[in-house]
Amino acid sequence: MFAYLSKKIAIPHKIKLHSVSWNTDQGWIACGGEKGLLKVLKLDSKASGGSNLSMNQTLDGHKGAVCVITWNSVQEKLTTSDEEGLIIVWMLSDGKWFEEMINNRNKSVVRDMKWTANGQKICIVYEDGAVIVGSVDGNRLWGKDLDLQLSNVEWSPDARHILFATTDSEVYLYDSQGNRISKVSLIAGQTAGHSPLVGMDWYPGRKLQGKNSLQIPSLAVGFRNGKIQIMKEVGDMSPVLIDTGMETTTSMKWDTNGIVLAISGSKEFKGSNGEQKKQQMIQFYSPFGKHLRTLKIPGSSIAAITWERDSLRLAIAMESYIYFANIRPDYKWGYFNNTLVYSFKKPDRTEHCVSFWDPKTKERHIKYVRKLVTIDAGGQHCVFCTKTDDSFDQYILILCNAIGSPADSKYITVQPLFTAMTSQHVIIASESMVYVWQYRTATSRLTSINGASNKSGSDRELLWFIDQAPSIKASKQYLDQNEYDSSNAKYPVTNDPICCLCASTDTLMVGRQSGIVMRFSLPHVQMIDRYNVKCRPNYIHLNCNSTKLSVIEINGFLTIFDINQEGDDTAVALPVHRKDCWNFMWSSDNPDLFACMEKSRMYVFRKNHPEEPVASSSYLCEFKDLCITAVQLDDIMNEPETYLLDYPDDCVINFETKSLRDTTELLASTPMSEAYSFIEDNPHPRLWKLLAECALEKLNFSVADKAFVRCRDYQGIQFVKRLKMMTNKKQQKAEVEAYFHRFAEAERLYVEMDKKELAIALRMRLGDWFRVVQLVNHGSVNEMTKAWDNDAMITKAWNNIGDYYADRQKWDKAKRYFMRAKNFEKVAECAYVVDDYKTLKELLSVVPEGTPWLKKLGEKFQGVGLCTEAVTAYTRLGDPKAAIDCCVLLNQWDLGVKLAEEHKFVQIQGLLSKYATHLLQKNQIFEAIELYQKAGKFTESARLLAGLGKQALKNKVHYLRAKQLYVLAALDVEKYKERKFNSKNTVGKDSRQTAAMTLQSLMEADRDIGSDSNLEDPWHGALGLHLYLLAQRQLYTGQHSNAMHTALQLVRYEDVLDPKDIYSLIALASFSNRFFGQCSRAFIRLESLDSFTEEDREKYKDLAMSIFVKNPPKDPPTRDTACPICASPCNPWDQQCPHCNASIPVCIVSGRAIFTQNHFTCGRCHFNIYERLVRRFVNCPLCHANLQDGVRKQSSSGRSSTSRMKMAP
Repeated sequence: MFAYLSKKIAIPHKIKLHSVSWNTDQGWIACGGEKGLLKVLKLDSKASGGSNLSMNQTLDGHKGAVCVITWNSVQEKLTTSDEEGLIIVWMLSDGKWFEEMINNRNKSVVRDMKWTANGQKICIVYEDGAVIVGSVDGNRLWGKDLDLQLSNVEWSPDARHILFATTDSEVYLYDSQGNRISKVSLIAGQTAGHSPLVGMDWYPGRKLQGKNSLQIPSLAVGFRNGKIQIMKEVGDMSPVLIDTGMETTTSMKWDTNGIVLAISGSKEFKGSNGEQKKQQMIQFYSPFGKHLRTLKIPGSSIAAITWERDSLRLAIAMESYIYFANIRPDYKWGYFNNTLVYSFKKPDRTEHCVSFWDPKTKERHIKYVRKLVTIDAGGQHCVFCTKTDDSFDQYILILCNAIGSPADSKYITVQPLFTAMTSQHVIIASESMVYVWQYRTATSRLTSINGASNKSGSDRELLWFIDQAPSIKASKQYLDQNEYDSSNAKYPVTNDPICCLCASTDTLMVGRQSGIVMRFSLPHVQMIDRYNVKCRPNYIHLNCNSTKLSVIEINGFLTIFDINQEGDDTAVALPVHRKDCWNFMWSSDNPDLFACMEKSRMYVFRKNHPEEPVASSSYLCEFKDLCITAVQLDDIMNEPETYLLDYPDDCVINFETKSLRDTTELLASTPMSEAYSFIEDNPHPRLWKLLAECALEKLNFSVADKAFVRCRDYQGIQFVKRLKMMTNKKQQKAEVEAYFHRFAEAERLYVEMDKKELAIALRMRLGDWFRVVQLVNHGSVNEMTKAWDNDAMITKAWNNIGDYYADRQKWDKAKRYFMRAKNFEKVAECAYVVDDYKTLKELLSVVPEGTPWLKKLGEKFQGVGLCTEAVTAYTRLGDPKAAIDCCVLLNQWDLGVKLAEEHKFVQIQGLLSKYATHLLQKNQIFEAIELYQKAGKFTESARLLAGLGKQALKNKVHYLRAKQLYVLAALDVEKYKERKFNSKNTVGKDSRQTAAMTLQSLMEADRDIGSDSNLEDPWHGALGLHLYLLAQRQLYTGQHSNAMHTALQLVRYEDVLDPKDIYSLIALASFSNRFFGQCSRAFIRLESLDSFTEEDREKYKDLAMSIFVKNPPKDPPTRDTACPICASPCNPWDQQCPHCNASIPVCIVSGRAIFTQNHFTCGRCHFNIYERLVRRFVNCPLCHANLQDGVRKQSSSGRSSTSRMKMAP
């Protein structure tokens, strides 16, 4: 930052001031002094200069010296107190201040008064220890007499606590009701001895510090001897301690942002004659104790200081004057490639908000950066230096383009105290180390720092100790050491620290505190020379050809040095000396032109001679073509989020140099020959360019040709040459209008000449395709235009309009115009971006077969999993292999196998088998089953499902799961049969051909099924498990008769179930149903099983003996049943007729045998259900198919008939 005195206001009658306070909201300044002096002043707005007084009112009421002044900005009230203890509250009415309330305790003197941040309470402390807390309406809230001699008071930001300071340099913490909490530990007070306190200031807001504001010290306590303590909170155990070096401190004050602490005081020094003198000064510190600037003030004693609202000015009360000091903050900002980049903090975020703003297009891009240290810019990029999140001293250099997109990055361990950037290099320096990084650009591969090419990237960076010559070997050691141990990066220390640096495309300058400036070459870093500027440089800048160096020393003195003479240790100072300079910039195209900011004026120098100054406080961005670009950073930073949007045209200001202004006036008011002579005396490419443009306006081609030659504009020379060849003056005028981008006027002239084709060609060059369409479709055209293919031109226009919208990601509009141009390929691209697959599907029927971009369309469908559409696209392209590969990739094997059979691609079978084998080896059986099902290999999937069913039966636990697997296997076999027997088209075939085709299908089915019992009778296992589970459920629900009948059906399923389980269930169900004959036969079968041991067999015999001793092995009588085929008598549980051997069906709901024709048959599994039971179900209990698709069988006059069953769901 930089500070300088800008204005002084004298108090009438030389009355000495004691206090001053600036209202931070409305801008009033109140100052109080001896003899009851109290004035309220107000400066003009900054827009009108901010130096004249718009208000100067003297307030009468005090008799003694006014010592304490405090503002209530929220309520627009002023509170003052004098040395006699009189307190007056002033209010504003009709633009004037009047007394509102008066209070005089008449016992002691008021030492301090403070309002809360919300303006609702005021605390008044008296020297004798009395404390009064009142409200804004004048009511006393509470009052206490503390046994302390008070000197200062301060509210906490939330108004919940009060700090009281005593004359013994002690500080006590109280709550808002006056109850003492604790004594504040003052480490600075221990080192200060018995030095009294001069003030406390607790910053109340967090305007710019952001979400991490609690980590920033904000409570400052100052002592008379120059010791300052800054704390984050009252109980901070590690406060920031500052020794200002001043013998006497008078006051201190935070700025309105809480990031700069101003401390006023004096320091003794010896004069030229050896006498002791006191220098009044203000020192500026950051919240962490870093010294920012010292401002020396002429006078004998500073009474008080106060900040303006935006912290850009400081009012200083000294003797009978009010001095105003302007503050120029060091913002984090840069300007490059017509882009302004700056950072600020948001209250709700911990990161820095970095804004990229283009003044021409008014476009803004926001980027959030953590722990931002500094910003620099150069060429086409800017660089952010940020600190890593860990506790190590490691930093990241992030290179960004004009919209904030990262282009390159680099980790470093050098503390970035000073930075510089060129179009190819970023230079970082600490106090002892210099780091040069050649970032990636289009030409960075052609040149490197060490002149060699290294794939590791070490040829693009160099690190060296400032007291040693740059060395590749030493740099590699530093870089390698820190790459492996960045947490312990140690560098040598120099006795002459670096204090500034700058760079041009071929030169690097490093300034040191001793006044030595070292010169290095770029990109091959070598030390060339060193100069002694005999001062401590604070900022240094090189001109465009590296022949002159500007130096702004620590106190703001500007000196220009000629460094073109090699070997001279002392730089030659040119006769340019300015004071209070805080910003500087060389012209990028003239080594003798530069601009500097001196206080609130901008000076432009040409060959060491200044032009008339311009009033400005802007920051210089660019000096090119005799035009200076500056940015109003103060206004932007005051409202960083809204100012660019509200005042986009006021942010960046362009200043013209005097020669440019004079040339413009000469061209407007004098003959061109005089302007030509003036430019010859003051040559510059911009002036010659201006002359050439003026000559073109007047169609003076000879002067325009000479001017273009002088400014080396080859395109301009060629343009003039082309104009000379034209014979039509109106056409020449139209071309000139187009040259100056006045295209509407040029088009009008072309149309008047009946040269519409030239107007169309102009609009086509401009890319204004909307206007091209209008010109082509509007009115008649001449013969030359008729020769053109208007349809082709309009098609081209539609295509370019579509490209225009596509570039701006307006895909729907782009798609519409591409459709007009029948550019189906671009239509597909736009539809794909917005996921408009409906349009993509429609294109399949529109695009002719064999169109090459159908491949891309198929890839788009394939990428989103639309297999059918992708196959259609590949098929229309004539690439069946790609279609098959798509099916394989998307796991649509059924469609893939079908395509392979149609196009005779036998390789798919091998691929299918290989993939299935791979899945089985990885034990992904269900994935293999799904693969076979999708490929239509239902027999293979059925085998795997049946195998899983058998595995599930091994532990005799997952019977239901086993049944489900057997059902799925049976369903796959049914699908196989349905496909096999229905795939043969028998329409139009005679009976012999139909029989042959049926025989062929049977032979193919026999080959595929083979001798696998699970495939020959697929429902066998499923029905067995179904009946087994049904018998268990019937037994446990007390349906003993049904359970016995169902269990007796299990005899035929010994190949599925364990015989032990079957006959044990039969024995149990028969015993429960009192059918001891059946029970006895079950025990006999159990005792004959080979799987039993002798011990098991004995247990079964003993159990049978205990049952049949009491119950004879006979069955009770049953109702007679007859075979439905031969009408012979049968047992109710018989599975086939003992006379005709006809199979008797079983009901899958009750488990009983069906001896009647009135039953229902499931349409999928073909098993039967009693007619009286079927209406209780919607789905088949076995296969879960919808029973509406089943068939009812019933007898009519002794004959059976079938009818389709219709049921309500």
